[in-house]
Amino acid sequence: MKKSLMAVALFGAFAGVAHAQTAVQIYGTVDAGFIKRSGQTLNIGKRAANTLGFKGTEELGNGLKALFQLEIRYEPDTGTVEVANRPLFQGQSRVGLQGDFGMVRIGRGLTPYQETVGAYEPWHSLPTPAGFYTDLTVAGYNSAPLDPAGSGNNRWSNAFWYNSPANLWGGFQVNAAVATKENTGLATAIVGNGTAAAPQYPVGAEASANPFSLSATYNNGPASAMFGYERNAIETKVWTLGGIIAPVQDLKLMATYTRQDRGHTAAFNPRTKAWVLGATYAMGPGKVLAGYGQKHPDGAAKTKQFSLGYEYSLSKRTYLYVDASRKKDITTAAGLLANPSTVNHYDVGVNHSF
Repeated sequence: MKKSLMAVALFGAFAGVAHAQTAVQIYGTVDAGFIKRSGQTLNIGKRAANTLGFKGTEELGNGLKALFQLEIRYEPDTGTVEVANRPLFQGQSRVGLQGDFGMVRIGRGLTPYQETVGAYEPWHSLPTPAGFYTDLTVAGYNSAPLDPAGSGNNRWSNAFWYNSPANLWGGFQVNAAVATKENTGLATAIVGNGTAAAPQYPVGAEASANPFSLSATYNNGPASAMFGYERNAIETKVWTLGGIIAPVQDLKLMATYTRQDRGHTAAFNPRTKAWVLGATYAMGPGKVLAGYGQKHPDGAAKTKQFSLGYEYSLSKRTYLYVDASRKKDITTAAGLLANPSTVNHYDVGVNHSF
């Protein structure tokens, strides 16, 4: 009897240790609101990406951890997976190890360049058209041009990541990723310097070089700076310098400057430059967002955007928002004015994270 009780006690103790060494978290975001854009009727949509994620770590001893993260993206108004041809785990699907050396991961996720530059614009990398992250901040750059049409343009599949410790060398952090040349299937035909009959990158083509992405950040009290550089699968290159300063506790001022070079695929006017100035100001539970930026492709009109937004926190996990934005002289990939070339965007909604 005593042996049985001791066995039960030991089993419970070991079970407790095993449980303490493994942690799995379910998390996500639900964002929905009313959106009105020029030339469109009022519709229900989103300001932020709606996510359902699973992440976990396992203690392996001596400061080493195994980790994984899976993230689904979905549409709030229909409950369907975000854009029909995107993968189930559009957000990310990565597994790796973490220790004193930093973190290494393999799978699919944001490139280091995209992940870093998104933090230096006032809409904190939200994909809403009211923000600047998906177009002006990156000068119209696409990280994954060989992915199917409609796929996210800021993530890589079949890639390897390294992130240094966050406070390397007194506030510096470096991040890097490299992807294989694999094509993800059903790729868009990119004519480039070829012809429609003989495109430089036909449907299903592999990359002409291994894509790679680098970023570095420096954080020191109220100031932060970043530099990012990336070359994608068709050898388009982009770099960005960015900075944030908080002159007072509740005010953040930020700026980015970006250059894109499509010289490998564009026979004429391959370069695009862009800059964005932004600010956020917290007032109790509320926060004002504001920004202005320009994107100037060679030989084309300058796209100009002004945006203003407001967020009101009901709790740590829930906030209401309203945005207004005007984007003028929008150009196509060929450098011609789009139709319409000026778009006004308005939204109001609620965001909840769990």
